Amino acid sequence: MKSPRAAFLGTVGLLGLALGTGATLAAAQGAYPHRAIRMVVDTSPGGLTDILGRLAAEGLARELGKQVVVENKAGASGNVAIEYVVKSPPDGHTLMICAGGNLVIKPFLEHSLVFDPLVDLVPVFNFAEAPHILVVPNSIAATDLAEFIAYARANPGKVYYGSAGTGSPPHLAVDQFARLAGLQLVHVPYKGVGPALPDLIAGRLQVMSMSYGSAQPYLKSGALRALAAASKRRLAGLPEVPTSAEAGLPGWEMSAWFGIFAPKATSPEIVRLLNEKLEAVIEEPRTRQRLLEVGAEPLGGPAQAFAERVRADYRMWGQFIKESGIKLE
Repeated sequence: MKSPRAAFLGTVGLLGLALGTGATLAAAQGAYPHRAIRMVVDTSPGGLTDILGRLAAEGLARELGKQVVVENKAGASGNVAIEYVVKSPPDGHTLMICAGGNLVIKPFLEHSLVFDPLVDLVPVFNFAEAPHILVVPNSIAATDLAEFIAYARANPGKVYYGSAGTGSPPHLAVDQFARLAGLQLVHVPYKGVGPALPDLIAGRLQVMSMSYGSAQPYLKSGALRALAAASKRRLAGLPEVPTSAEAGLPGWEMSAWFGIFAPKATSPEIVRLLNEKLEAVIEEPRTRQRLLEVGAEPLGGPAQAFAERVRADYRMWGQFIKESGIKLE
């Protein structure tokens, strides 16, 4: 039998070990982030995703007190970046910002993807969204949505719309619009919105759906005219433009959301911390102002709510693409 002194010392030793272990775990948990964080952007520099990624990285660096480095990994319509992040360690030091279409639309058009967006990525934060607007060149006489619909109905098969490619949000947005309005429009795919704009401005295309940020300089110059916003509420940057529902066509909505993701198995504690810090970022007046300037609106909210939106959009677009019969050309 142990002496009382030995028993006491043993108890003290075990207690010290437990406290030491707890302190070590607490220190390990509190150490995050213990090096620079990599913010992967799935596009080339200069586009809206890149702008939002840099805003998020700058703000997150201020909030965490650690460097956040932006890395553009363009290629294969975002697949290069996504695959890189999916294969990265789930330690919170590699994040990615991308447009939602690359995760909730692409899987239904490209069947050889090596990742599952609902399994291989953890939604961290819904940073912003850029609602689409329906625009026409100034050569089109229609001044509102009703007049354009009447014009298109009077010219079935003769009204052309451009897009950033088959299956891209600008394509799906106008396809959805045409179905709701009962129109026969002709799709002309381009390799991005930029290459389509000269033909739209020249009147060789009669209509397009795009983000306000992409259309902004041409709306200001008068080369393009906005007929309706594909959103639930009017855009802060275009308060005079009605929503589609206000203009007489309820149900037409298209917003390109931009979210931040981490590799699967990233701890809930790290996700929660990042979500809180990013929420603080978009609450900053200068960040909100910058978002509005580029045609985006801050979103935010809990990570769980964002995960639910990803799943809901995945189901919605899967059903839409199945019913529309859209396939990559």
